[in-house]
Amino acid sequence: MRKTIIASTLALCAFTGAGTAHAASLTPTPTPSRPTLPAPTLPAPTGGHAVGRSVVHLVDSARPDPWVGGRPRELMVSIWYPARKAVGKRAPYVTPRESELIIKSVPQLKDVPPETLTRTRTYARVDAPPLKRRGGWPLVVMSPGMTLPRATLTSLAEDFASRGYLVAGIEHTYESVATTFPDGRTVTFEAGRGGQTPELGEKVARVRAADTAFVLDALEEDRRWNRLVDETRIAMAGHSAGGQSAAHLLQGNRRIRAAVNLDGSYNPKTPAEPVRKPFMMIGNPRQEPATGDEKGSWDLFWPHVTGDWKRRLTVTGAEHMSFVDYAVLQPQLGLPAAPIDGERSIAITRAYVGAFLDLHLKGERRPLLDGPSDDYPEVRFW
Repeated sequence: MRKTIIASTLALCAFTGAGTAHAASLTPTPTPSRPTLPAPTLPAPTGGHAVGRSVVHLVDSARPDPWVGGRPRELMVSIWYPARKAVGKRAPYVTPRESELIIKSVPQLKDVPPETLTRTRTYARVDAPPLKRRGGWPLVVMSPGMTLPRATLTSLAEDFASRGYLVAGIEHTYESVATTFPDGRTVTFEAGRGGQTPELGEKVARVRAADTAFVLDALEEDRRWNRLVDETRIAMAGHSAGGQSAAHLLQGNRRIRAAVNLDGSYNPKTPAEPVRKPFMMIGNPRQEPATGDEKGSWDLFWPHVTGDWKRRLTVTGAEHMSFVDYAVLQPQLGLPAAPIDGERSIAITRAYVGAFLDLHLKGERRPLLDGPSDDYPEVRFW
């Protein structure tokens, strides 16, 4: 049998603040001299539903892992969903080993106790009873940035689930700073240790396309989840490498109807075929159209987006991590904040991606996407 799904109540997620660091295998131990920080907190969801969160372990026995030899491809996937009520334990943000490796990977966090991220406050409840809906819920597949675990997408995923979506956050094994499996193994970053190259970018896009297709197949075949998913309404959203991968696989995957790229630069710079499905890019000001002869990756990619519905947006004051949890966790851990307040940038991302999903998966008109808004003056349309 090709696919195996192992349900787990563990919250196997992680967070990184550096974006480029390789996790070490050392085991730092907290000392009495280290201060105890307040528990990090994420923004609360804004929708009307309680949120549940489950974790599944997927094994693709037919596909060798592309980054290490001798193993089949294994993936951890967090699934957030509308719940009947908020019962049970809050979903932990990370395991202790993941928190330890993540903090170790960021030199500026050397004085932060290694277990700090395990105390991050989330709002989803572990394996809460799902709220059933005739026909299932629209599905949003989410993919994190390179070296960034899926936990960096928690603020977005919890919000979308509270607004009536089922969200599957994929952990791309060996592309994350730390990934823990149900048997206790924690693996670290292996992909692209030789540096960023066009060849690596193409490989990452191929690997993530295969990962996404496998996850969709697995959800479709699992009795618990196929009853909760409306397989006719699927979108994908990703940050950084996850965003550029979503763009590249959109046209080639018949099941995905629309996609969002959150500040992902393109490598390769152009898609294999024009992007004709609904597509939106949201980025920091460095992604604005070039005024000189030197074109950025968004400038080179944009002419190949030829569908009837497309948007290119930038957010004044944003930085690369402003679109994921790091926007709010960075200052709470004592790291520099972006020019735009973290809670504000998360609110903007939730508003625009949520409007995109409402329009293209639920058919609900969202004037927010029609042009500049007085409510969000930081957002520029191009």
